[in-house]
Amino acid sequence: MNLRKSERKRAKIKMALQAPAGAGKTYSALLLAKGLTKGDFENVAIIDTENGSADLYAHLGPYKVLPLDSPHSPERYIQAIEICEKEGVEVIILDSITHCWEFLLEYHASLAGNSFTNWNKVTPRQKAFINKILQSPCHIISTIRTKQDYVLNQKDGKYIPEKVGLKAIQRGEIDYEFTLVFDIDIKHHALASKDRTGLFMDKPEFTLNSNTGSKILQWCNSTITLPELQHKIQECSTNRELTKLYSEHKDLAKQLEQEFIKKQKLLNDLTHQKNYSKNGTTNS
Repeated sequence: MNLRKSERKRAKIKMALQAPAGAGKTYSALLLAKGLTKGDFENVAIIDTENGSADLYAHLGPYKVLPLDSPHSPERYIQAIEICEKEGVEVIILDSITHCWEFLLEYHASLAGNSFTNWNKVTPRQKAFINKILQSPCHIISTIRTKQDYVLNQKDGKYIPEKVGLKAIQRGEIDYEFTLVFDIDIKHHALASKDRTGLFMDKPEFTLNSNTGSKILQWCNSTITLPELQHKIQECSTNRELTKLYSEHKDLAKQLEQEFIKKQKLLNDLTHQKNYSKNGTTNS
């Protein structure tokens, strides 16, 4: 057992795209994969449970497709992931993982006996599947179907169903397992509902593209986080230090361009004031 300093070395992103039918989950996942592989689609594989939808975008590039027919058991997903890993691909798209949960729900319903205790036969299989995703040496993009969720609110003595947003068709709190989760609406606009990278949280809605994947790749390959870089900018006491910091973390620094410019201006003003005072030209 060894205690060591925390560090991030070439992390592999584990992300999810949650969206209703027709919102562009597969297409968005492929564009993200393009950025994650720097445009090399031969290093992308789709595990397709969506009846051949993965082949609809073959014009984008020569990515690999592994059709996964029913039964969509966790064990068959795990086997499919292992096949892709052995092929040496960099990005695996699971399109979608909703089918795995639907399989487990049907399995649970088929079990005799106590419904509550029967979950002990289901949970380990779901957990093994999620652990396979998290422990894979590849970047993994999981797509998840969503449905409109409703609650019953009482109004004038009657219970009226009201929309409360979209609910993922997967086990509850599945988003906790991923580093990054994008919610995509029917107009193809995306918002980050979970973001441990710090790149997209609290940002306005936008359309996912290959540049988004490139930003995520930069984060994965960086040895410094965005908040850490912001702190280091403030610590710089000379323009030389600031320039060196920018050049050492150029990809990440581009996202903080304005903060570098602001700090540079501050340092220039301080240098000017020092020189002004040193020359004895100030009025007292």
